[in-house]
Amino acid sequence: MIKGKYLFTSESVGEGHPDKICDQIADAILDACLEQDPEARVAVECLTKTGMVVVAGELTTSGYVNIPRIVRQTLTDIGYTKSQYGIEADTCAVLVHIEEQSPDISMGVNEGEGEFKEQGAGDQGMMFGFATNETHSYMPLPIHLAQRLTMKLAEVRKSKEIPYLGPDGKSQVTVEYDGGKPQRVTTVVISNQHEDGISHDEITADIIQKVIKPVCGKWLDDETRYFVNPTGKFVFGGPYADAGVTGRKIIVDTYGGMGRHGGGAFSGKDPSKVDRSAAYAARYIAKNLVAAGLADLCEVQLAYAIGVAEPVSVNVNTYGTGRLAESKLVELIREHFPLKPAEILRELNLKRPIYKKTAAYGHFGRDTFPWERLDKVETLKKYLKS
Repeated sequence: MIKGKYLFTSESVGEGHPDKICDQIADAILDACLEQDPEARVAVECLTKTGMVVVAGELTTSGYVNIPRIVRQTLTDIGYTKSQYGIEADTCAVLVHIEEQSPDISMGVNEGEGEFKEQGAGDQGMMFGFATNETHSYMPLPIHLAQRLTMKLAEVRKSKEIPYLGPDGKSQVTVEYDGGKPQRVTTVVISNQHEDGISHDEITADIIQKVIKPVCGKWLDDETRYFVNPTGKFVFGGPYADAGVTGRKIIVDTYGGMGRHGGGAFSGKDPSKVDRSAAYAARYIAKNLVAAGLADLCEVQLAYAIGVAEPVSVNVNTYGTGRLAESKLVELIREHFPLKPAEILRELNLKRPIYKKTAAYGHFGRDTFPWERLDKVETLKKYLKS
């Protein structure tokens, strides 16, 4: 752990951010496939720019999915119903280029096929899970607050509490730490699209009173700095202002930079891809270890070879906060947690349409997801007494 005082900053982006539009479309397509066919193989990417969405990738399923309809419904749900926002759900162009999954990949992933006669990993790579006891969500405070700020921006927009806000927006939170413990929020940055003709002073006052203070609460003090639309104006947003691409907000999706990331994006990938499922398993492990009191801070790394079921490595880092040796924690992980792809899919029940909700506001820190449950805590606590 770092000694003394230091600052750490994390950001989040709202559901109307162009990259998040693409993530939500990709995961909406995945959910539509899994709803009909739990064995569907999906690897879908999206791109959006003014008035247009492109969907491409690989998809093998026994069901039927109307991709243009899913694209338009997702845009409507977000709030892109006016052309002035950069894209309009009913009139935008939707281009689709989908092929089946490569048979070479399928051979190593499908259970009962291939050299190992067991469901193997969908790709090589390393995945990280992270947890800390500094918040009730077991997430780092900067990303915990940043995600909830963007959720609050959507809430006040859709409820018309702040009626002039547009769908695009982002947040950023800087937290002061002392000896590894959060002390206060030093800076909050909010940028949110708005209708023309609204004064900067009105926007600033509304955002501080109706968004920042309700979310950040006790962490604010008289010295906290607020930057609301710091350029002074944010009328043009969404795909008009910036192109969006699937998988470009991987740090927003995870731990805000405080925990490491293996590099693989999540959205648009079915759970046979360990980029996704093993990252969820690693978070599941790390959260339970911290909640059981085995560490205050924990990072878990899992690594795989394509087509091979057993992970090639399991690593734990407690940053000096562990109550047991890290080698012992690895033993506990191997004994009590699912690590092979098929085990992860079964124990976390991942072959079902739960993914669109993950595609905005982070994949971790919300109890509605199965990898956030704390069902191993009582078992793990016993090792503190042995």
